[in-house]
Amino acid sequence: MQENAFGFAHLWAAGDTISHAVAIILAIMSIVSWYLILAKAVDWWAMRRAGQALVAFWSASSVGEGLEHLRRAGENSPYVQLATQAHCCNNDCEAATGRLASRFDPAEQMERALRQQLSSTQASMENGLTLLATTGATAPFVGLLGTVWGIYHALVAIGLSGQAALEKVAGPVGEALIMTAAGLAVALPAVFAYNAFTRANRVILADLDAFAHDLHAFFTVGKPFVANSAQIHPMRARVATEAA
Repeated sequence: MQENAFGFAHLWAAGDTISHAVAIILAIMSIVSWYLILAKAVDWWAMRRAGQALVAFWSASSVGEGLEHLRRAGENSPYVQLATQAHCCNNDCEAATGRLASRFDPAEQMERALRQQLSSTQASMENGLTLLATTGATAPFVGLLGTVWGIYHALVAIGLSGQAALEKVAGPVGEALIMTAAGLAVALPAVFAYNAFTRANRVILADLDAFAHDLHAFFTVGKPFVANSAQIHPMRARVATEAA
């Protein structure tokens, strides 16, 4: 039975240190990329599920009840962290005496805390995206290095044999073609995932920013509305009082 010159086992056995190094690098890049893709997909799904609990949060009768709704949707979600940060700052802002932060107005202290929490969340969400972008940009060139090296082996085989026989160049050419395909196979999922997660992060961060603004408005200027006749018609209430 004739040995397949295009088989992976034959190509690995016929390769040298450089071709082996290129293959190992591509394999590592692929494994890391798929790990990040799956991890980011799970995180995105959890954040999306947590964001759906905002309706229940604003429908709650108290802040504590609203926080429980958010925690049930995701214990450590950014929405829980923002709401907890705002609630704690609302209760403890005046207790921060003796520190530089206590010189801010309480509303400004809350805004500062929410802004810091948003920055921390954004940094966490963008973690790993740089590696995906780098993989998508460099994997084709790593595969191209293997391609060039395989073609070089084919030319050396032709030079040594003195004739361009198929059995002399089939292995190196097959190695070159496989390296090209491997580089593209590693790069394309990383590029698609990077673009998808960048857009998803942008949407989630916009939602978190809006939630932070709502929390700031609620804890700083939010007041319960009491619909009595004196508030609705103050002039009528004053006239009625004078008439009595």
